Amino acid sequence: MHIRFALLPTAVAALAVLLTVALATPDAVHAQTAVDSAAIRATALDYIEGFYTGDAARMERALHTDLKKRIVQRKPGEAETLQEMTADQLVQMTAGGGGTQMPDEQKRSDVTILDIYGGMASVKIIAGVWVDYMHIARVDGDWKIVNVLWEMSPHE
Repeated sequence: MHIRFALLPTAVAALAVLLTVALATPDAVHAQTAVDSAAIRATALDYIEGFYTGDAARMERALHTDLKKRIVQRKPGEAETLQEMTADQLVQMTAGGGGTQMPDEQKRSDVTILDIYGGMASVKIIAGVWVDYMHIARVDGDWKIVNVLWEMSPHE
């Protein structure tokens, strides 16, 4: 009898390990890969560097056709408003010169992948005078930006 009770803690520990592995398995199926991370980063860089260089083709490659880019406009004494840009508007703005007139010292393209789960990712870009938070989705095998929420950086 004493031998059976002595094995009980070991059996409980083994069961706990098995349950942990079983519960973790769904996430493992959706885990990020180095290839996904590189493709997501490349998509974010196509967006910001395409804008800085006026490369509309590079910008267009990064965007889903249904993209919405939004900012909450805050002006003293006025109601806050949500302003929106479409993928077409971003591509046209980029084709018109985009950020080519910005001083080089203001151009930043610090990309941080905040999270990846399956076919979606959250990414932050610190772009010098503004910050973008974006959702990027894998669509037909390619990573595309579907949403951007942005805000101007505070003046230093």
